[in-house]
Amino acid sequence: MKTPADSVSLRQPSAMIPLLMSAAALLTVLAAVVADGPTHATDEGAAAHVFQLLIAGQVPIVAFFAIKWLPRDPPRALRMLGAQLLAGALALLPVALLGL
Repeated sequence: MKTPADSVSLRQPSAMIPLLMSAAALLTVLAAVVADGPTHATDEGAAAHVFQLLIAGQVPIVAFFAIKWLPRDPPRALRMLGAQLLAGALALLPVALLGL
C-alpha cells in the first residue's frame, strides 16, 4: 500500500530544484536584457554563462527524478516531468525569441 511519503510532490528536492533552476535562469536572462538590452556581444558575458549552467545543471537532476519516481508513481511523475519540461522551455523562450 502506498503512503503519502511514497508519492511525488513538490517537497521532493529532485522535483523542486529543476523548477527553481529554470526560474533562476529566466530571471537571469530578463535581468540581463533589462540591464543591457537584447544585444549580441562578442563575449557572452556572465549572465549567459550562469544561464547555461542553470539549464545544463538540471539534466542530471531531472534524470535522477525520472529514474527514482517513474517506477513508483508514473502518473504523478509524468505530470511533474511535464512541469519541469515546461519550466525549462519557458526559460529558453526569451533566448529563442530575442536571438540571444
